[in-house]
Amino acid sequence: MTDPKESINIENVVASTSIGQELELESVAMDLKGADYDPEQFPGLVYRTQNPKSAALIFRSGKIVCTGAKSTDAVHESLHIVFDKLRELQIQVEKNPEIIVQNIVSSADLGRTLNLNAIAIGLGLENIEYEPEQFPGLVYRLDQPEVVALLFGSGKLVVTGGKKGDDAKQAVDVITTRLEELGLLE
Repeated sequence: MTDPKESINIENVVASTSIGQELELESVAMDLKGADYDPEQFPGLVYRTQNPKSAALIFRSGKIVCTGAKSTDAVHESLHIVFDKLRELQIQVEKNPEIIVQNIVSSADLGRTLNLNAIAIGLGLENIEYEPEQFPGLVYRLDQPEVVALLFGSGKLVVTGGKKGDDAKQAVDVITTRLEELGLLE
């Protein structure tokens, strides 16, 4: 039986930062090669990096949200590319703007099928949302780490709301321990 923690895969890291000044997005869009800006569709300018692959959403306020990176290192790398591109356009960006990881979404596989009805009853209704007519997964809100796990009958799960890389590992530990205690991981 393999350790479910070995199946953890980071799917998306979302981080935010700010360059501390307002931007004229129309002019940035014209000068920044590869930028997409359609204010009727979305209020920010979208700039994609290829290596590492991510999308930076740049807003008029100077706030930037980076999404699509597969690791916290990649999100930092991507944002530093964006900072450098903005500096090339003569936009002042401090040396190391603070980058805050907002959300790490990870997937994992418990390696066996789950009886979600039994799990919903076993874990108690305080931290669980399970309405199979609405959504095929069980939503489990954990206190430590403070994340939300979506459990599926296939044994696959998604952990969202993590701020650190280890949050998913901790969540998988908590979930497997609780399910084993309840005799629901056979």
